[in-house]
Amino acid sequence: MSKNYTPSVAQRHTPVRSPNLSSRSEMTRRAWWLVVLNILIPGSVQAVAGSRRLGRFGLSFTLLLWLFLVVALVVWLAAPATVFTVATNPIALTAAQVFLVFYAILWVILTLDALRLMRLVKAGPAARVAVAALAFIVMVGVSGLAARGAFLAGVTRSTIGSIFSSNRLYADPVNGRYNVLLLGGDAGPDRVGLRPDSISVASINAQTGQTTLIGIPRNMQKVPFVKGSPLYGPFPNGYNCGDTCLINAIYTYAEAHPGLYPNAVRDGSGPGIEATRDAVEGVLGISVPYYALIDMEGFSNLIDALGGVTISVAQKLPIGGSIDANGRPINVNQWINPGVQRMNGFTAQWYARSRHGDSDYARMERQRQLQAAILAQFQPSVVLSKFEAIASAGKRIVKTDIPQAMLGRFVELANQSRSKTPGQLELVPPVVYEPNPDFAKIRQMVQAALVTSTPTPTSSPTG
Repeated sequence: MSKNYTPSVAQRHTPVRSPNLSSRSEMTRRAWWLVVLNILIPGSVQAVAGSRRLGRFGLSFTLLLWLFLVVALVVWLAAPATVFTVATNPIALTAAQVFLVFYAILWVILTLDALRLMRLVKAGPAARVAVAALAFIVMVGVSGLAARGAFLAGVTRSTIGSIFSSNRLYADPVNGRYNVLLLGGDAGPDRVGLRPDSISVASINAQTGQTTLIGIPRNMQKVPFVKGSPLYGPFPNGYNCGDTCLINAIYTYAEAHPGLYPNAVRDGSGPGIEATRDAVEGVLGISVPYYALIDMEGFSNLIDALGGVTISVAQKLPIGGSIDANGRPINVNQWINPGVQRMNGFTAQWYARSRHGDSDYARMERQRQLQAAILAQFQPSVVLSKFEAIASAGKRIVKTDIPQAMLGRFVELANQSRSKTPGQLELVPPVVYEPNPDFAKIRQMVQAALVTSTPTPTSSPTG
């Protein structure tokens, strides 16, 4: 052989691409290097020791994933509402599903190919087991996590599509606030149709998330309808026909006359909801563009999905039973005792609905207390660990006309509001006399509560 002969690159000995197969120590070190490379930079093993085409594909996909994560982090820090909006968009969720499924498959392919390239039979006995175990554990963990992410993206897309199906478009806040009508629907075997026994409005500061809850008693009478309402003509002086014309009976009335609101169902609402909204706007003197209806019959499912709620019970309340001629509870199945209680869905539902030996006003207060307890339970760790059950319960009990385009904004405001104590305004005696309310005074109270509610977490709520 000539002294000037220089071996080609392919003929040179390189520990990674062309290792010395007879050196067990070199093959052991090489196996460890390759398994670490596969974990840190998927595709790099193939680029340096195997198929460069597969390596370039794997590296391109890895770099694309890193770029996406960096961009998401930057956008999260600069404009978190944008991230929430994208994360709740059905098209984006579908793309995420496809991306994650493909990534899970690609990771498995790259890992198995990396194990082939390592030639573990040439490495030390102990290293063979350790390297293979590490590669397998990481492969199962990452691909399993990606597959789980794809599944949750599908659940989220299905849930959002089921609940947020309104045709309404994105809307700016009115006077700096988003107002949402909150209805607790109480349909049962002893009732004709659904009636909203819990009626309130959540008024949310569009800048800070500070929320004021305004409670309206279900037995308020003579309620006026906002001008322009289909019910304003038939009832120009309010819904006034005696003690049967309560505000919560408006829902049933409108459902029996669907022609009053012919486009309600198309817009993701219903005649009863629209009529109740018109009445609430007439009572409070504010615009209420959105609603959320929670069916109390399925309410317990959500609480069970959350793992229960913690409530401080002020007085003993019955579960089940009825009352005797003197108004005392009889045939009670069990009692909710005073003190701090961890309630499951069944108990919490009775805590919110129980009427025996108690007033509607105290019941309203219990419902607000339960709402706050549920919100407090929506911690990220709880939602992530029980997401499927929560989503399933949500699809069965929640109906709303909040458009999908608004979800990101509302999620951001919900996160902001978590550190702030909500203000409360209850329109109950002795301030408000339900059979003959002073609606001018009520509107003044509402404006005062909204103006004086402050955005700082340390300030006291006004109500």
